[in-house]
Amino acid sequence: RPGKRLKDYDPADTSGCRGKEEALIRLEENKARMATLQDILYARGEYALLAILQGMDTSGKDSAIKHVMTGLNPQGVQVVSFKAPNAEELSHDYMWRTDKQLPPKGTIGVFNRSYYEDVLVVRVHGMVPGRGPEDKDFWKMRYRQIRDKERYLLENKIVPVKLFLHISKEEQAKRLLKRIDNPEKNWKFDASDIRERAYWNDYVAAYEAAFAETATDQAPWYIVPANKKWYARLVISEIMLHELSGLKLSYPQISEEQRRMLEQYRTMLEQEK
Repeated sequence: RPGKRLKDYDPADTSGCRGKEEALIRLEENKARMATLQDILYARGEYALLAILQGMDTSGKDSAIKHVMTGLNPQGVQVVSFKAPNAEELSHDYMWRTDKQLPPKGTIGVFNRSYYEDVLVVRVHGMVPGRGPEDKDFWKMRYRQIRDKERYLLENKIVPVKLFLHISKEEQAKRLLKRIDNPEKNWKFDASDIRERAYWNDYVAAYEAAFAETATDQAPWYIVPANKKWYARLVISEIMLHELSGLKLSYPQISEEQRRMLEQYRTMLEQEK
């Protein structure tokens, strides 16, 4: 909401849920309903849903995708993770690499990070030559471009669903320690996570600026409490279900001529028995 800061949202909040067991039951129910709506989405071929997941390192983006999207038809889900841009991507405008990964109509797309990285990590580390975090006019321009882009997506029936997985700095420390202490998680640890942690306050400021400038009535930001992964997954499933239901889709209706043809085919097939 306008005027809100991240500190106004409790990352450990689990309001409305009595515990992990209840959350898991509700998550499975939501996934079953999502699967039904996904089937209708695919049959219509009219809209695409684009879930954009952002968050601090270790906020649980990967596991959220795994647990929330399990059970959907994999033919209708497209997941793309964006890392540091390569040489080819750097030679284009900053939205080029995400533009070419937009989901086709009838599908659900998931961006693990997105074009928002270009007003987050790029801003924090001053990656645009001559454009530091203090260059307000430049970043205002980028926010406006993102708003324009999302309006363009909506007008072309690609619905962005923007999700920020909100964890505390203390919770991040616990998760990083697990990556160090657990042999099965060692592979996840990256020294850059520690280096980036030193910029925590800068990232908070960058995220708050991005929320303030790019949250609109048509494309709001959802702040997902993510200290408890099981609760974050439930919340994400609720949001996805809400967005899919909001499209008010139904299976395509056939014409009378098509119905007559189906009856003819039925007769032909029954005669073959």
